[in-house]
Amino acid sequence: MTASKTWIKSSRSQSTATCVELTTDLDEIRISKDPFGPTSRADVSRFVQAVKEGRFDR
Repeated sequence: MTASKTWIKSSRSQSTATCVELTTDLDEIRISKDPFGPTSRADVSRFVQAVKEGRFDR
């Protein structure tokens, strides 16, 4: 757990809905329903770029 991180959730997410949250520096991901649970480290900006490029399209 990284308590010193600032987490952001999509503005489209409802307050009772479970969604993915990101750190403001875009290096960790977590599930919003378990804020004290595990996190995943990721290069989120690189992942978003790959999605925009269509690298995950079928």
